[in-house]
Amino acid sequence: MELTQLCRLYSWVQEATRARSFVFCVLFRRFLCLFLCVRHYDGSGLFWEGDFGLSSIFRNGPTLSPAMAATVVYDSSEAVELYPDQGLYLKPISKLTISVALPQLKQPGKSISNWEVMERLKAMVQPEQFSSLRISKSTMEFIRFEGEVEKKKLVKVFLRKLDGRTIKLSGFTDILKVRVAEFKIDFPTRHDWDSFFRDARGMSETMPGERPDTIHLEGLPCKWFAAKDSESEKPSELILMKVFETFGKIRNVDIPMLDPYREEMTGRNFHTFSFGGHLNFEAYVQFSEYVGFLSAMNALRGMKLMHKGEDEKAIACNIKVSFDTTKHLSEACIKKRQLERQKLQELEKQREEQKRQEKENEERKIEEERKRKEQEDHEREKKRVDKVKKKEQKHKDREGRKSLKKFHKLQPGEQKKLQKKIALEERRLLLAKRNLESIRLIAELLNRVKVQYILCYFKGFLHYVCWCLCYM
Repeated sequence: MELTQLCRLYSWVQEATRARSFVFCVLFRRFLCLFLCVRHYDGSGLFWEGDFGLSSIFRNGPTLSPAMAATVVYDSSEAVELYPDQGLYLKPISKLTISVALPQLKQPGKSISNWEVMERLKAMVQPEQFSSLRISKSTMEFIRFEGEVEKKKLVKVFLRKLDGRTIKLSGFTDILKVRVAEFKIDFPTRHDWDSFFRDARGMSETMPGERPDTIHLEGLPCKWFAAKDSESEKPSELILMKVFETFGKIRNVDIPMLDPYREEMTGRNFHTFSFGGHLNFEAYVQFSEYVGFLSAMNALRGMKLMHKGEDEKAIACNIKVSFDTTKHLSEACIKKRQLERQKLQELEKQREEQKRQEKENEERKIEEERKRKEQEDHEREKKRVDKVKKKEQKHKDREGRKSLKKFHKLQPGEQKKLQKKIALEERRLLLAKRNLESIRLIAELLNRVKVQYILCYFKGFLHYVCWCLCYM
């Protein structure tokens, strides 16, 4: 892979980081480290290099190191209880800073493998092992490693085995000298906060939040501070309060990521990822008394947070601890945030109301448009039906006119025929009437003749009966 291609890849990762594509960045860094494990000299004095975080491709360029990476703990004998109900403990930080001086590379194309140097360092501490070993800085003159061991007491053992030793790499005549020192922990001291609050303007020792009473914590894993009976992995302020109540009475706690308006108020992103892809958060813990603050700072100095699960597997991660210098939990700042939150809530309500009105207007427009289309369709259908009726009526009228015209054409001859037919029919009707009258007349005559005949016959029969009666 050429140097220009590596530059493009590096710029791609930077853009993805600015776009907050954290999961992509984590996966891509692990993929990219396979190609960036070699320091290469191209003859122009420019090196490109790699480690198991993300490498720089510029001379003396900064590297993105996993400062708060979670590591598996195999030996938790040195752990101190913090809040066992949540599985939280404090484990001493046992780190070493290892510097390996590099020879000058004058021959173009010659390369030094960082992976080979790391393997040599691991071999030098056998039978002991590093819990983790990574490159923190790399230049043309030296490579600086950060190594972590399992126990605090092993730091001196590693110092004796590594400090002042040399490494001989294959293909190089020069030897590489190794210098080792115990890692210096960046943690505020009592002098730091005393001098800050003494010299700072606008601070009052009588006002909470304006004196050394608030701890600012960064890099806390969300899952470790989530309620056990909750399906969500969001941290709980109640759990955070219970954890730090072991040092003293708590006045107030604040987890900015739980406030949905905080990012808009401050312009910051409170959802951060560790090197392993776990979601972390920052928090502020305010103690009622200075004794609790002092006790917590002393307990957290030189420690990292360890979580032991139900399966007894332990995981530790580094957290950043500092005293608050921004009056975050002072009454004035709390009231200011409340006012800003109220304004944002009102603004959000106005936006929701505006969206609702816009939605209603849109729905109204859609309904009106639908009704208008239905009306248009109805009128179009009515026009079509009227047009069909008119067409049919026009056709009927045309047929009627045709028939009438045809009738007028045939009228002279047809009228005579019709008159003859009518006269014939009238004649036939008259004859039928006469025949009927004749039949009725004959029937009446016959009836009269029949009656007279019957009377005569009856009279003769009576005469016969009378004669018989007289002569017998």
